Order: sequence, then structure tokens, then C-alpha cells
Amino acid sequence: MLALKYNKYILILILLFALAAGCKPKLSLSGATIPADAKTISVALFANNTTLGPPTLSQRFSEKMRDVVSQQTNLALIKNNADLQFDGFISEYNVAPVAIQSGDQAGLNRLTISVNVKYINKLDEKQNFDQAFTRFADFRANQNISSVESELIIEINRQLTEDIFNRAFNNW
Repeated sequence: MLALKYNKYILILILLFALAAGCKPKLSLSGATIPADAKTISVALFANNTTLGPPTLSQRFSEKMRDVVSQQTNLALIKNNADLQFDGFISEYNVAPVAIQSGDQAGLNRLTISVNVKYINKLDEKQNFDQAFTRFADFRANQNISSVESELIIEINRQLTEDIFNRAFNNW
């Protein structure tokens, strides 16, 4: 009699889990909400439309964006015509002084990178956006940009791709 009672509870729990599994938004390991019907994602090559950016800027940013969506979702990354699509261009690459020390000498310089992103969600057009994202990193004025540029770009790309991912999948 006692075993029959536990079997009922187990059967009820199994049914509840089955029902709950049938109606859920898809979540990634990062906590992002991804449409349940989405299976594929694409990240186009972001063209470098700046005059000062290094020749590898476009490739490095695009690869970082691909890495982020591959690591934080379980969607298949394809070249084009995906359920979710990222496209755009790098619109700004600028180095400017930001902190003046004695006299007219800069104490800090700032590298700023801006990216225009077009996100298309074929499954829910209300989620689409076309938006500019900007991030920067500062470096000491006594450092030559060429000696710190690679590390600064890595950090700025990390921040930009995080912002873009959060905007697309966390509604930030």
C-alpha cells in the first residue's frame, strides 16, 4: 500500500516535469533568454569604416563576437540566413588625450572604438535593433599607442561584445 502511494507521487512529479519542459523559453548557460525556436545564429564580418584603425580590427572584432555567441549559447553558428543575425560596421577608432597634467601635456590618452550593430531576430521582429555601441580604454601618455594597442583592443572588444550580447539576449 505504501509503495503504491509513492508511485502516485512519482508519476505526478514526472507529469509535472514533462509539462514544464514543453513550455519554456530557451536559456543559455550565461542566463540569457534565447527564443525557444531559434536554432541558428550568424555574425557577419564587421567592416572597418574608420581611417585610423589597424587592418586587423575588423577581423578581430568579428571573431570575438562569434566566440561570444558560440560560448554563451547552444545555437549553431552559420554564415548567413540564420534565425538570429548580427551585422554592422566599426564606425570609430580614435585616440585622444583625456587627462592633462602639468602644462599642456596629456597624462592619459584614451582609445575609443564604436561599432554600429544591426540585430535581426527572424522569430520576433520586436527584438530587432540597429544601435551604436561605444567603449574605451585609457593608457598613460608616456606609452606609445603601438605598444599597448593590441591589449587595449582585446579589452574594448570584450566590453563591446558583452554589451551587444546583453542588448540582444538580456534586453539591456
